[in-house]
Amino acid sequence: MSFRPHRSGALVLEDGQIFPGTPFGADTDAEGEAVFTTTMTGYQEVATDPSFYGQIVCMTYPLIGNYGVCEGDQESRQPWISGMIVREYCDEPSSWRSEGTFADYLKRHDIPGLSGVDTRSLTRHIRSSGSMKAVIVNDRNGLSDGELVERARSAWTPNEYDVLPTVTTPERRDIDAENDLHVVLIDCGVKENIIRSLHRRGVRVTVVPYGTPADEIISIGADAIITSPGPGDPSLAQTGVETVQSLISHGRPYMGICLGHQLLSRAIGATTRKLKFGHRGGNHPVRDVATGVVHITSQNHGYEVDPESVPVDDGWKVSQINLNDNSVEGLQHESLPIFSIQYHPEGSPGPMDNQYLFDRFVSMVQDYKRAGTGSSQVRSRN
Repeated sequence: MSFRPHRSGALVLEDGQIFPGTPFGADTDAEGEAVFTTTMTGYQEVATDPSFYGQIVCMTYPLIGNYGVCEGDQESRQPWISGMIVREYCDEPSSWRSEGTFADYLKRHDIPGLSGVDTRSLTRHIRSSGSMKAVIVNDRNGLSDGELVERARSAWTPNEYDVLPTVTTPERRDIDAENDLHVVLIDCGVKENIIRSLHRRGVRVTVVPYGTPADEIISIGADAIITSPGPGDPSLAQTGVETVQSLISHGRPYMGICLGHQLLSRAIGATTRKLKFGHRGGNHPVRDVATGVVHITSQNHGYEVDPESVPVDDGWKVSQINLNDNSVEGLQHESLPIFSIQYHPEGSPGPMDNQYLFDRFVSMVQDYKRAGTGSSQVRSRN
């Protein structure tokens, strides 16, 4: 068993709050941005979601580890979280799919966890004070509270520079399919279920690394472009903004997911800003402006598009809104085959209610091909 309850660890926040707990996973310290997610299952999917890169994640659901881990639940090539905070950790999983414990999984990837933490109090504190710098201390080892807080205040977070080159695929990937539709997917930190969702619909997918020049992407000759989710501050991802700006100027069908939505917004001249504590979980209600239909969505982001900055005079409109805080959850052009959503239609973890968006995207691309549409130009204010 990897769980060793005799050690004394802590989560230390930059504002001076200290939450004691029992370490599990890797015997190491960690630094990052302290956030929480309300998803009830899917801790391995959370760990392997690149959008959580550099973050110490508090799971609000109280029991973690009870069904173990397995290769089939990986959403990318490795876990990206800096650390995991839980109320109660189960080191004896019960599931026919289990291939090992979550603690051993974290240890194998040199990621610490902390159990026995008052996650309800921590979540309420983050909601009140906002996401912030933090450290996990595996063993306090005589360090004073003041020394621990100083460590937290000097911690690194993924909001300090463009982190997308770290999480993107190292090389181009081609996923063949039976359909004649071909999509280029710009990998800013893609989850595998986005690729699976397209492949199930017969779409051939070419995954290219973040930073691939727009002219190289166009030369692939695909029918449409998707920009994936990913971590960090979109205002620092200028390479991605310029790429999207160039691609949409060709009038090709485009779908932006999460960070891809934010990059699109900045490419058309809108601005983004940091949310106080972000949207992370599988239960966020989003209303479609045109139909009034409300969908429950899976979300994982710390930034939003400023609705007042959307260039409506250029044909852009807010297509979906979050019912919790009225933030922008979708953009759409009135005539061009371009739309984006702030949430994760692929789920994993979270509800699959929004898989219809992949159907919508496929239909849009098919209509575009049948029409033989040329290259309408999209104006930008950047």
